Amino acid sequence: MSCSSELSRSQEYLSFRSSVPLRKIVVDADGTKGWKVYDSSPKTIKCPLVCLPPVSGTADVFFKQVLGLAAKGYRIISAESPVYWNVKEWCDGFRKLLDYMELDKVHIFGASLGGFLAQKFTEVNAHCPRVVSLVLCNSFTDTSVFSYNDSAGVFWILPSLVLKKMLMGNFVTDKVDGEIVEAIDFMVERLESLTQPELASRLTMNCVNCYVQPQKVCHLPITIIDVFDEYALSNSVREEVYKCYPNAKLAHLKSGGNFPYLSRAAEVNLHLQIHLRQFEGTEYAASERRKS
Repeated sequence: MSCSSELSRSQEYLSFRSSVPLRKIVVDADGTKGWKVYDSSPKTIKCPLVCLPPVSGTADVFFKQVLGLAAKGYRIISAESPVYWNVKEWCDGFRKLLDYMELDKVHIFGASLGGFLAQKFTEVNAHCPRVVSLVLCNSFTDTSVFSYNDSAGVFWILPSLVLKKMLMGNFVTDKVDGEIVEAIDFMVERLESLTQPELASRLTMNCVNCYVQPQKVCHLPITIIDVFDEYALSNSVREEVYKCYPNAKLAHLKSGGNFPYLSRAAEVNLHLQIHLRQFEGTEYAASERRKS
């Protein structure tokens, strides 16, 4: 990437890249599908927070969460999936990843598509639960809200440029503050780094008709992080998520755009800590207890 963004040149990002190794973990039998994983903090913590990125994101989009929360003793994992063409394949792959990493139970923080997949994974494994709690950020419960439903079947043959254009429409940089602009630049850079199959497969999962069965998910402790300024999803999508999870805790940010975990990292990290605090002192703690 020739003209790197402000964020990827920042001290914080460089410190993240030099202190948290990127692992590639292959979980399927034919050895082709490798998850990209950043794993911080003590491996003795057996119920970490796993972060799942949006369509355009790579595992490093959560670098501010990994660094900020690891410094407070939390174990944070950011995981980016290889190419999976449907939700069932993705859920199988994610389960194998958790098995490989010897994680029986996890908390999940999912952004947009990452949040949708987190809900589906919870639902699919309801008979043998692996998810202790969820934090959903700018997410949705039903893919029919996207305008590309009808064409999702042909994404696999569309050129990268066309797929990127579809996403770029959501990256509006007028009327926003500097931190949101920096977040968008960073995400555009990540988007540019994705291959055609990576992008096509994610967009396919994002747009092929599929919905969450909330009755299999709503018993969990859930926090919903939403922004009140403009972002890619409509208000009716947000209302639908609230309706599915009437007992969820709502964490509202005045602003933050599509990527508040980058543009409003301190606020998002605070809400993640508040969410995880309820598990302190239990077997599902995501941090080692420290005397303050």
